[in-house]
Amino acid sequence: MLDNTMVHTLATRLRDAEVSCRTIMPVRTGGTPGGIAVDDIATAYAVQQANVERRVASGERIVGRKIGLTSLAVQKQLGVEQPDFGALFASMAYGDSEPIPLSQLIQPKVEAEIALVLERDLTQEKHTFVDILNATAYALAAIEVVDSRIQNWDIRFVDTVADNASSARFVVGSRPVPLSQIDLSACAMELSRDAEVLSRGNGAACLGNPLNAAAWLADRMAQLGTPLRAGDVVLTGALGPMVAVKEPGTYTAQIEGLGSVRATFTA
Repeated sequence: MLDNTMVHTLATRLRDAEVSCRTIMPVRTGGTPGGIAVDDIATAYAVQQANVERRVASGERIVGRKIGLTSLAVQKQLGVEQPDFGALFASMAYGDSEPIPLSQLIQPKVEAEIALVLERDLTQEKHTFVDILNATAYALAAIEVVDSRIQNWDIRFVDTVADNASSARFVVGSRPVPLSQIDLSACAMELSRDAEVLSRGNGAACLGNPLNAAAWLADRMAQLGTPLRAGDVVLTGALGPMVAVKEPGTYTAQIEGLGSVRATFTA
């Protein structure tokens, strides 16, 4: 049974940390010295949902979902066998090269991803590859800006889940491509700054194919009674290693078949 008092307390600590740009101790330790440890996934998602509901109540708009932990190596590191998800809000969305103030972030990192934009609802109990293909209007190159409200990125599965899957900002490119025109598993990715390549990968790094991640998310959201809807943006997961953002500058993700997208950070 969920401890609603603990859920509320942890949600408040995470929200306050995000607003104040300060970190807290890991959620799994209670988020504070002497706090009650959290070690179950249900409680972690309840903490996430409490803050999602708080943001919606304050007037923010959900525009999609992000999928995290799509790397099998990272899953093994955290001792889990599944990805996680978080909510995307309109306030998190930035256009290609639109300035992103570093002063609003704590310890940001960037990762290149493929974003899917839906044109149909996904409401089945179990979704197939074809369901995802038919429901997707187009794909876009994207950069997710992840950030952790947990000290020094000292996270385990429950920590990142409670912290809205460590989400912060996201940027999508301006070249929509129908899925019939791109091989999502084979497309190569390079993430660079000032012409220096910092991360490489491809679509296969995301659960073998980003559509695998999208199908997992569609099933999960339908099970929770909050299915993915037409117009939603789905960030399908990292195509390569994350890169820490330590100073102002522009990070460019080049994804084969989708073109490029830039995340520009300002002081």
